Amino acid sequence: MSFLTADLCDRFAERESFQIAEPLFRPFGKLKQFCGQITTLRVFEDNSLVRQVLEEDGTGRVLVVDGGGSRRCALFGDTLAGMALNNGWQGIIIYGCLRGSEIVNEMPIGVRALDTHPLRSRKHGHGERDIMITFAGVNFKKDQYLYADSDGIIVVDAKLD
Repeated sequence: MSFLTADLCDRFAERESFQIAEPLFRPFGKLKQFCGQITTLRVFEDNSLVRQVLEEDGTGRVLVVDGGGSRRCALFGDTLAGMALNNGWQGIIIYGCLRGSEIVNEMPIGVRALDTHPLRSRKHGHGERDIMITFAGVNFKKDQYLYADSDGIIVVDAKLD
């Protein structure tokens, strides 16, 4: 699907469910534009659940991870990016850091994260899935639709045509 978030704002911004994320995120990966239905995770400095979810079929979906905004380790990296690609995920939003950015930037995937960090996260299996998470001024809920491009991130309740 081809779209521009600026055009979506012009056409749909008056809708009640239309939300625009604050511009906190850096783009990673070759894919600058992606969209899909949301799957949510809340984790903190532990990416075990991120891996578990990315092992599933992600066709038509975007993974949105609330990592508490931590900049003390990475929740996502090139290994998980490869897994996401193999399983059809459309894109990943990380309210936290990623590592292996040089490799991720060569992959045909769309990722947004706060920054990079070389340290991997712990692996304790803690976290919550498919709950409402809030960051960057947006409430993200399972099965909402997310649209991301170079201009920003938009979240709506129903698919935009």
